[in-house]
Amino acid sequence: MSPHTFHTLPSLRHAVRGICRAHRLPSPNGARLVLSVSRLATAALDAGGSVRLEAVEHPAPGGRTLLAVTLHAGRTPASPSPADLPLPGEATPDGTVAWHLPLGDIDGRGADRPAALAPPAPRATAPARGGAREAAAEVYEAEIAALEGELGAALSRVDTLSTELHRLKDELAETNSGVLALYVQLEERDEQLRRAHGQILRELEDALRPPPITVNGMDLAVHYAPADPDAPTGGDFYDWLLLPDGTVHITVVDALGHGVRSTRSALNVTHAVRTLALEGHPLESIVARTHDILAPFDPELMATVLLARIDPETGALQLANGSHPPALVVRADGTADYLELRGRGIGFPLPGSDTVREDTLHEGDLLMLYTDGLTESRRDPIEGEARLVKSAQAHAGRPVEEIPGAVAQDMHTVILHPDDTLALAVRRARKPQCGHPLAGQP
Repeated sequence: MSPHTFHTLPSLRHAVRGICRAHRLPSPNGARLVLSVSRLATAALDAGGSVRLEAVEHPAPGGRTLLAVTLHAGRTPASPSPADLPLPGEATPDGTVAWHLPLGDIDGRGADRPAALAPPAPRATAPARGGAREAAAEVYEAEIAALEGELGAALSRVDTLSTELHRLKDELAETNSGVLALYVQLEERDEQLRRAHGQILRELEDALRPPPITVNGMDLAVHYAPADPDAPTGGDFYDWLLLPDGTVHITVVDALGHGVRSTRSALNVTHAVRTLALEGHPLESIVARTHDILAPFDPELMATVLLARIDPETGALQLANGSHPPALVVRADGTADYLELRGRGIGFPLPGSDTVREDTLHEGDLLMLYTDGLTESRRDPIEGEARLVKSAQAHAGRPVEEIPGAVAQDMHTVILHPDDTLALAVRRARKPQCGHPLAGQP
């Protein structure tokens, strides 16, 4: 649009409002533009001069369109600073001020846009005396000045509220950031407490488990892993000791449940079994007698038990079972067998081992005792027992202290049912050491 020249303030205001309507400027921006143009042009027009106004659209980065409104009014001592206007503009040394306003969607045809820069058409009026016309113009200008003052005050209030809104948003962002940082700190502290709690429980449980025993002619090792590393207590326990007659007694217990209560139940079972074994009770009677001892004190106790007696000199093996998974023996030639034995556990109806199974561990034979967490991690005990055979056969030649952990790692490549896991390995040495079998008993 080419520049238009204006000699009066009303015609200039009318043209600016037309520009705002034609280009669909938001009301706040339009009001600020009208006030800013009026204030800049007042000094020049009051001095009897004229001003030129032009408006041009041009593209901007990002696919947007800017409206450039330029006022050529020159500079006078009374002219306000463009930076102090309701809508600050960009000034040049010759007194030209420009505003660059972003536009929204415009239909682009311009058919319904008014002639924005054209001065208002004169209205047909009855002849009037010059004095009356001038008086009416003064009243009109006074009303316009009053309205502009009210509009300026309203815009100033809008600016104040906008500034306050930005300040509140900044404070809210800082508060949210602080809350988030506090939440992260609490999460970190909670994780540290969980780890410390788990470490304490692991140390306590390790202290409750018997240390390895040294037996001439036999190698023993054990692996234990809780279902939840942060809650390492559980009901899977073991005990091993040398009896006065020189045989090795091993107890494997799986008490029902998890946590501290199941640990207490498993400890009660292992202590009762140890006492009965040291008193010389027959192996076939120990499961039932343990039930009779503990049931009055803990009616809710339920635990499966597997007992093994091994003569280090001859390799004679005896097993008693109370509802526990069967022992697995891997022979020196690589063949493997489950030593099945029926019985019912402690807290079960008619507790006790139906009989005692006898076998022999020859030189190089490997005996695996375990809890169901090893074979039922995929919810299929039969499939788990088949995988256990293959894993035990694959690792049977390794040092005994490595076998339980290696087997557990094989069995837990996929865990659909997490549970406490215990794996215990006993291998009869191919070349028994010289000396009494009680050597190294603590």
